[in-house]
Amino acid sequence: MNKQLDPRELGVPSPIQPRTLVETGLTNVMLRDILLKTVFRKSVETTREISEAICLTTGLTQQLIDQARDAGLMQATGTMHAGSSGEMGFQLTDAGKARAADALAQSEYYGPMPVPLEKYKEQVKAQSVKNVQITRQRLIDSMGHLILPDGLLDQLGPAVGSGRSVLMYGPPGNGKSSIAEGIRAALGDNVYIPHAIEYAGQVITLYDPIVHTPVEIKCEVTELRKVNLRVDARYILCKRPTVMTGGELSLDMLDLKYNAVARTYQASLQLKSSGGVFIVDDLGRQAEPPQKIVNRWIVPMEVGYDILALQSGEKFEVPFDTLVVFSTNFHPNKIFDVAALRRIFFKVLIAGPTQQEFLKIFAMVAKKKNFELDEGALIHLLKNKYPEIDNVYANFHGNFLIDQMIAACDFEGMPYRMTPELVDRAWANLFVEESEIVH
Repeated sequence: MNKQLDPRELGVPSPIQPRTLVETGLTNVMLRDILLKTVFRKSVETTREISEAICLTTGLTQQLIDQARDAGLMQATGTMHAGSSGEMGFQLTDAGKARAADALAQSEYYGPMPVPLEKYKEQVKAQSVKNVQITRQRLIDSMGHLILPDGLLDQLGPAVGSGRSVLMYGPPGNGKSSIAEGIRAALGDNVYIPHAIEYAGQVITLYDPIVHTPVEIKCEVTELRKVNLRVDARYILCKRPTVMTGGELSLDMLDLKYNAVARTYQASLQLKSSGGVFIVDDLGRQAEPPQKIVNRWIVPMEVGYDILALQSGEKFEVPFDTLVVFSTNFHPNKIFDVAALRRIFFKVLIAGPTQQEFLKIFAMVAKKKNFELDEGALIHLLKNKYPEIDNVYANFHGNFLIDQMIAACDFEGMPYRMTPELVDRAWANLFVEESEIVH
């Protein structure tokens, strides 16, 4: 369910609705062609329906319709098919259909009018992630469900608050991914994301429902009408975005994606993350070496913009307003050179828990899963099992072991209660013994 806000709580400056066609920043040809393609593809007829489809005011939409009628590309159909609304309907003429088909052959994009890149840059600057004030309390609130090592927030707070790059490293299974998610939650507020942006006559779709979570504005009808008149409908109010990638990340994901069939562009992952967080999880598990991946970001992280290229080879600047969080199980000295480490502004070690911290996590998980603990079984775990691995604890152990014991209880028809036997069964699945497999 979308979060609902009062319009006075929106926080970041809102993009202003264009009052004239010139203020859209788009050429007359692009405005006309997207109008025709949208009417052709979506079968919308009334000014209101077309207005909602192309995300311009009804007044500007009517101006575009009138221009198309004057050019013989659209015609009025009267109110016969308008239904209960009684609105005038419009449709494409044969010449309009031919022009729409020709425009679709050049680009399949239709729907919301794009925002010119230069205008989008202004909006990104106004809602920059670097403008977010991160306090200790905000981090505590966003990570209150985690058992964190002493002093971690002392390191993490300045890193997140600076809006600079962060490298979290340490042994696997100790919550680096959860902490990265907590960082995103700490940002808290919302940003405006355009459906698409325009550069050099090319449309690049930016809004992605997988990355962007819309925020519904809840208010009185009269107040909402005022807000809608004020805000450029080509944008969607969303939570600050989070892009999380892991071992599947490849360098081509950081470039524009061109669909040769539809002849349309889709924004790169880091462009979609503008105003939010880009989390590279499991750094070192990708096909490309970690050094190469980080090198791709070094210049954008330092200068605040990225360079992308069209199919024609033309290169252009786009905003790079993203908090980049790298997370790895490898020691940084083994996967980066000195120059790369210097450019990653903050390096934060996420170590495994102490025995006391592990017991807190274990008890918290058990309570959440309604699993009854037993002192004797706990002593068996700590005294007989953990010495086998030199008493090295990990945050994921508690959840893993309790899930294993619950699964065994379900199978045996036993109550959810910890026993030494269940500990042994669960422990056997935590590690794989070193042994040769006979073929």
